[in-house]
Amino acid sequence: MGEKDSSAQPSGAEISCSLAERFGHAGFLPGQEQVVRAVLDGQDCLVVMPTGGGKSLCYQLPAVLRAEGVTLVISPLIALMKDQVDALEARGIAATFLNSSLGWDEMAARLEQMAHGQFRLVYIAPERFRNERFLDALGPVKVELFAVDEAHCISTWGHDFRPDYLRLRQAIERVGRPQVIALTATATPEVCADIADQLGLAAPRIFVRGFARPNLALGVHAIRSHEEKLRRTLEILSDCHTAIVYCATRASADKTRARLAANGIDCLAYHAGLPDGERQSVQERFMAGGLPVVVATNAFGMGIDRADLRAVVHWDVPGSLEAYYQEAGRAGRDGQPARCELLYTYADARTHEFFIQSSAPDERTVMAVLEAFEALCAQRGAVPTAVMIAARLGPGVKRVAVSSALTQLRRAGAIETGAGEAARGADPDRALEEVLREAQQRAERERSRLRRMLRYADSRECRHAFILRYFGDPEGDEVCGRCDNCLRRDRPSALGRAPDEAEWIQIQKVLSCVARLHGRFGRARVTQVLAGSRLAEVLRLRLDRLPTYGALSDCSQARIRSLIEALVDADCIATRGDEYPTLVLTSKGREVMHRRREVLLALAPPRARPAPSKAKSAAPKTPTSGPLSAPPSPLLVEALRALRNRLARQRGVPAYAILTNATLQAVAAAAPRDEAELLAVKGIGPAKLEDLGREILQTVASLRAAPGGQEKGGAG
Repeated sequence: MGEKDSSAQPSGAEISCSLAERFGHAGFLPGQEQVVRAVLDGQDCLVVMPTGGGKSLCYQLPAVLRAEGVTLVISPLIALMKDQVDALEARGIAATFLNSSLGWDEMAARLEQMAHGQFRLVYIAPERFRNERFLDALGPVKVELFAVDEAHCISTWGHDFRPDYLRLRQAIERVGRPQVIALTATATPEVCADIADQLGLAAPRIFVRGFARPNLALGVHAIRSHEEKLRRTLEILSDCHTAIVYCATRASADKTRARLAANGIDCLAYHAGLPDGERQSVQERFMAGGLPVVVATNAFGMGIDRADLRAVVHWDVPGSLEAYYQEAGRAGRDGQPARCELLYTYADARTHEFFIQSSAPDERTVMAVLEAFEALCAQRGAVPTAVMIAARLGPGVKRVAVSSALTQLRRAGAIETGAGEAARGADPDRALEEVLREAQQRAERERSRLRRMLRYADSRECRHAFILRYFGDPEGDEVCGRCDNCLRRDRPSALGRAPDEAEWIQIQKVLSCVARLHGRFGRARVTQVLAGSRLAEVLRLRLDRLPTYGALSDCSQARIRSLIEALVDADCIATRGDEYPTLVLTSKGREVMHRRREVLLALAPPRARPAPSKAKSAAPKTPTSGPLSAPPSPLLVEALRALRNRLARQRGVPAYAILTNATLQAVAAAAPRDEAELLAVKGIGPAKLEDLGREILQTVASLRAAPGGQEKGGAG
């Protein structure tokens, strides 16, 4: 592909005129003009701009200004293509879309119109390129520009990999290798390099701009319980009436929506587990302004553009900083102030670790997928899907692992697909090694992104500067003065009060522990040492031999963490490192440790532990799953205990390894009807849900269905 004659390119006046007349903009947003000119000069481009940065104009305006040819826009947003095309047509710009909503006759008619130059922009779903017939039909079309939206989906290093994007490089060659522009809202320098390589970009111009969103008040709030999460979210929603509340799982989204609705919030849930019609209805109501709050998973993502969104709350920590900033960036699209609050607890990381482990196929799963693929090919004569293979393998194999294995087998050449047919590759044994190696590497990349996300949550530096530097934006060295960390530094009074004598002793113990660990460990390990944890890793490292081991065993770990954070805020403790931040004592901290210097700390007083009364100690504890939980049914307690004992005997483990007494009582009190309610019970995490959820729910349901078996602990 050669560069175009710059003398034939539109002048600055022509560009400005078209920008105003065809798109209604008086000027460019930051970074847009440089990209438009590079595209008009015929250069391949890679554009990284955040949500709301105006990426679409970077290919739409050149498409309008060029005298001939069509711009193909590759987008996974099938549900929004018609809206985008309608908006272009309303501006007098000839556009259309090609996706699975069209029959082949209509598809063929639009392809013929493309060949005759009747469209300037055509939106295409990436899965169209699976079809050889479709690729052949593009032959007569003069493609001037190939625009790949959401380009991070092509990278296995990215946070939202889509297998269909892997076909795009071949598609680019099939349509004559036109100029290419790749666009994404979230890509680190590492992901940018992978995008350029996967698409075969020719010496691309790379633009990373516009990540600064000064109207967003970024904040992180350390949370100790679901009740505190609820209170904090209700506080935010009382001030910001239009919001998205993001949750990590479908069950969490459903449960959170129910709790918000019970407190008077007009909201609905949105996630991939809902019927298509219900999801579309929720999205349309929200976009039209008829629904103020949506509680959603990341399925409520690409293409969501409501200008007056005043808040984005993350109920759970996302798995990566890319995902977080893309979701948070949906707030304040009108340029007015908006809040982005992350409700943070260390326990959130366990959910993501479960996801990472589930999506990384082991050798047994990969071989099972390969064998099922071959068997289905022989039976059906068509390319088996991940859903078909998962159904054949049964409930013991997770669908996400099947999908991952299938993608990696295809990339490694162990299976070959094309033109609606499939076959085993030439050397599946060698490919298997490559698949397993790639699965391990991908899992480690995901863990690395998670560590960066947790590093952001723990950071005491300017949050805007942290994000800008992470994405390689040149504006990343400044401080914003608006995030929670900057505001804390700018208000000396926010550092709080002088500690009392009892707190001084606690502070000295914390500082002494940090000093004795010599910068080798982070917050979690320091907390474990001070609490006297008996975790295997603590004992293996012989940290139980330190003089400060168990020095604060009379405090909760939450209290110890709050002491550490207060000392970090007061510059007595510093963090070192990026992915694996560790704690070190500062010179100020050493003086405070020896009480040669006073200090003010943003620290709540320790909670007094009430002495247990005889009446209370005689009564069994009944954990609750919510503020209105009723006492558990004795019949259900006994049924769950019988289930626990049976499973313990089968597995040869102690009963408490199946369910602790506290968790068993909590399940009985909640009497959950579905996975969402069960996951909300304290002590039931994603792994426990996967292992025991079906049998627990069957036990509850069977007792409820028995004569006289209506449970008091459930929702009637």
